[in-house]
Amino acid sequence: MRGLVRGQGRGIAERRAVVGVAVLLVAATGCSHARDCAGVGTVSGVGVLFVHQGYGDLGGASFELCARGTCTKGELRPEGITDVKLPLPHDVDPDPGPIHFRVTRKGATRPVIDASADVKLTFQSDGCGGGDYSRGLAFTKEGGLTAKIAKAVSDAWGKQVRSRATPTSQPDPSPSP
Repeated sequence: MRGLVRGQGRGIAERRAVVGVAVLLVAATGCSHARDCAGVGTVSGVGVLFVHQGYGDLGGASFELCARGTCTKGELRPEGITDVKLPLPHDVDPDPGPIHFRVTRKGATRPVIDASADVKLTFQSDGCGGGDYSRGLAFTKEGGLTAKIAKAVSDAWGKQVRSRATPTSQPDPSPSP
């Protein structure tokens, strides 16, 4: 290190190391802006909270949810409310269009529920200039298929989800003999 006072070269090397680590952290985490922007938390799709009340035994019944030319099918779980989800492409058309929901009892040829609603998808921002289009709906025997999810349905769904959670086991604080 020509032209440096003894010990000054070490300080420069340390600063280079600190700068190098900072650059590595920025590259590894993808943080080149003041805030993270990765589109995390947004998904294009349609969901229906289906309230089973009023339909008797739906054990083994199948469902079908369709929107924008895409469908999902499955079997209903034995629960009070089923959250049926249909993922849609990121570039889905948000304009109003039909959402079709059908439930067929096990062994039946005709559906017990066959409902449609014309719904516009709503934009969910990712907070970074992007986002996705989605819509939540509810189906109840009284209200049919609707984009207006009643507070009672939301509350019942939340209660059902919380009841599934199991408490984490805590170690016994008492000393063993």
